[in-house]
Amino acid sequence: MKYFFTVAFLILSINLFSQIEDPIKWSTSVEKVSETEYLLVSTATLDAKWHLYAQNVPEDGPIPTTFYYTLPKGTSLIGKTIEPEGHTIDDPVFQMKIKFFENTAVFKQKIKVTSGIDVVNGVVEFMVCDDSKCLAPTEIDLVFNLSNNIVNANTTNNNVVIDDKVTNNLLYGMNSDGLTVSEIKCKDELTTNSSEIKKGGKSLWSIFGLGFLGGLLALLTPCVFPMIPLTVSFFTKKNGQNSNSGVSKALLYGFFIFAVYVILSVPFHLLDSVNPDILNEISTNIWLNIIFFVIFVFFAFSFFGYYELTLPASWTNKTTQGESSGGFVGIFFMALTLAIVSFSCTGPILGSLLAGSLTADGGAWQLTSGMAGFGVSLGLPFALFAMFPNMMNALPKSGGWLNTTKVVLGFLELALAFKFLSNADLVAHWNILKIEPFLGLWILIFAGLALYLFGKIKFPHDSPIKKLSFSRIAGGVLVASFVIYLASGFMVKEETKTFTPLTLLSGLAPPVGYSFIYPNDCPNNLDCFKDLKTGIAYAKKVNKPILLDFTGYACVNCRKMEEHVWPLPKIDNYLRNDFVLISLYVDDKKELPENEQILVNRVNGGTRKLKNYGHKWANYQTQFFKTNSQPYYVVLNSEGTKILNNAVGYTPDENEYAQFLECGLKVFNNKNK
Repeated sequence: MKYFFTVAFLILSINLFSQIEDPIKWSTSVEKVSETEYLLVSTATLDAKWHLYAQNVPEDGPIPTTFYYTLPKGTSLIGKTIEPEGHTIDDPVFQMKIKFFENTAVFKQKIKVTSGIDVVNGVVEFMVCDDSKCLAPTEIDLVFNLSNNIVNANTTNNNVVIDDKVTNNLLYGMNSDGLTVSEIKCKDELTTNSSEIKKGGKSLWSIFGLGFLGGLLALLTPCVFPMIPLTVSFFTKKNGQNSNSGVSKALLYGFFIFAVYVILSVPFHLLDSVNPDILNEISTNIWLNIIFFVIFVFFAFSFFGYYELTLPASWTNKTTQGESSGGFVGIFFMALTLAIVSFSCTGPILGSLLAGSLTADGGAWQLTSGMAGFGVSLGLPFALFAMFPNMMNALPKSGGWLNTTKVVLGFLELALAFKFLSNADLVAHWNILKIEPFLGLWILIFAGLALYLFGKIKFPHDSPIKKLSFSRIAGGVLVASFVIYLASGFMVKEETKTFTPLTLLSGLAPPVGYSFIYPNDCPNNLDCFKDLKTGIAYAKKVNKPILLDFTGYACVNCRKMEEHVWPLPKIDNYLRNDFVLISLYVDDKKELPENEQILVNRVNGGTRKLKNYGHKWANYQTQFFKTNSQPYYVVLNSEGTKILNNAVGYTPDENEYAQFLECGLKVFNNKNK
């Protein structure tokens, strides 16, 4: 059990040192032979030097290429699947004569159709090899589209040809080529690019700062702090009179600590490049959020001292053996050993950083930035104290305060755990962890932390407290003040008839409208639509421009905009009186009607299944606006067919956001004139 919670984190490094090979691509097409007969064509395209084997191979040979077809009623196979001529040679891997195909292989299966059938599904099982190795047997779903109509989502194939015009008309009542940009421009129009750069720069540096702070907290734990003087002493004494060599090695050691943590973020960039929506889908996955909740609670009780998180001893032994290599390699293994042996303290902090980055808008780059900040703050002291050994005299001695730091972190982990349970509750529409119970739980947790700092609560590894130190008293007063601040969240805001949103909890707590006592489907008691077609129909009726709001239940910056920018009088007046607000939630897991559960083309190639409303609105955003970040605001004409001004993302400045709304309104009024 103690190893289970390390797997999610350490699997990142496994991917880093393995290269995924994908040397074959499958595509399908259909050839009409007569009114009742069709050829189902499956085409395999292979990379150079790779082989695909025939449908019949000798016993004890490789896995043959085998096709399975799921035939609807009124459909039957005619003969067997025809394969190309191929090559037959003595295979050096299997040491037998085998027929194989290279470069391109086309397989054809004739079928007879006696009733109206649109789609035939199939599966191909196969194995591919080169001259030195084989990949594991694989199954790929195939879809044969007989009518070029919409393909249902229960069929699967990344290479099926889909007509975007047909699918977009069904889903949104329009096509992306019918969306135009207004030729009228505002003199002071807010530019999307400058806004996005400003947002991105600030966001990455903020996450770097949070990672740096996390590293500083890790330094103040019993797993890391005592290692500073030991490690620095090792570098300064081992080199005898050659102090410069010791300092240079200590600097290299600090750099390798930084590098180890940055490297762990690399696999997430690979995920992001495969599918631009994947990090959003991961972050809003209901079960993953529940797993994060359980892990954070587990981490919290580890920090409280009820058990220790340790990695397998064999890992530590192997990295310790690597230290004997000497030179750069030995120093790298020393840094890796530090990362492993300190995991019981750094793991929960890194887990917070990982989970927080996955639920943020920047995705993989935010994770890299946070990991970089963590690595810098963890590695920097080792380098600095090696350069200036006398500075270690100023370090406090190890003692009970180190365990106090761990317990405080445990309370923070416990509070953050409920943020992930709240995400799952919001996305799944469970209506359980609304704003009232969430605030109540946080009040209990931080009240417990205040009592702990005042010495009223004790944990297993706490030292006896003879007298409260100034730092504990000050910390207790600060936390108690925060509890009062949390309680103020139950004050009712008369203008919006909701509880008062708390700035410090933006993105952590559920929206204030998600309430048992003062429920509100739209932020700030605004009128809004959560369906595109319904919203456009209303905008046409009242002849007002549309504010299209791409948002998410688990989107931190969306909550900040809705709770702290939209309620401002200038902004609220525009939203309440001049625009029709359409809020589309890209992480809504509510299932789509069966006729809308279809296959659509991805912007970056391949296809995807639409199964819920989040998929539908995320597809709309990428297909029509070529972006997938939230929040994202677009002003459209009342028909939803013309973009009136530059769209913007996260824009916390009141004047800039008002400028964006005012510009769109001006263009709309000018067009009407």
